[in-house]
Amino acid sequence: MTVGKTDIGPPDYRNVLHPVIKKNYGQWKYHEILEPGVLVHVSESGDKIYTVRAGSGRLVSTDFIREVCEIADKFSDGHLRFTSRHNLEFFVTDASKLAPLKADLKSKGFPVGGTGRGITSIVHTQGWIHCHTPATDASGPVKAVMDELYDYFTSMTLPAHLRIALACCLNMCGAVHCSDIAILGIHRLPPKVEHERVRNVCEIPTTIASCPTGAIRANPKEKSGRYQRC
Repeated sequence: MTVGKTDIGPPDYRNVLHPVIKKNYGQWKYHEILEPGVLVHVSESGDKIYTVRAGSGRLVSTDFIREVCEIADKFSDGHLRFTSRHNLEFFVTDASKLAPLKADLKSKGFPVGGTGRGITSIVHTQGWIHCHTPATDASGPVKAVMDELYDYFTSMTLPAHLRIALACCLNMCGAVHCSDIAILGIHRLPPKVEHERVRNVCEIPTTIASCPTGAIRANPKEKSGRYQRC
């Protein structure tokens, strides 16, 4: 089934599925984890597709995207998937391609793993890169934590699955509520408003709306008594 394209929202997922996945959609019999980062799905028709999972950051560059697309073109017929926890997944139907694919990923610095009784990539929020309410940054703490837990990503030696998430503030948009370990940034002191700078460096509507007490004003001469309520 081909769905008409629009310029609103993401493309329909059915148009970008791997042919084997599309052919056997809803007809998978079972799947197995062959080794850390490598899975095989077997359909009722007997078709098999292998998945190789590699670690990735949440915030990536266009050069990074081009590099992973080149890997996908070389080994998985141009198909890859970004998981909800910032992992990369490449698909192959020929088991003989598994070893060369893993070797290529390793040579480019991509760790293979994140499956079974191990840790997957840490999901996190925008942090100081984009969000206007964070109490802490995200990328730095996540990198520091993941460096310490790296070996648990490439192995399956833990008692069970382990999911870690970081949220920069109490809005908790980083999936910390559905993870095993949550790292949460909280505001210890109310932020100070530099009224003279707000109009020059901030997006006024969202900045004003972000303050629940209405202490931020577009006009620096308009003093708000609500700051004491922070």
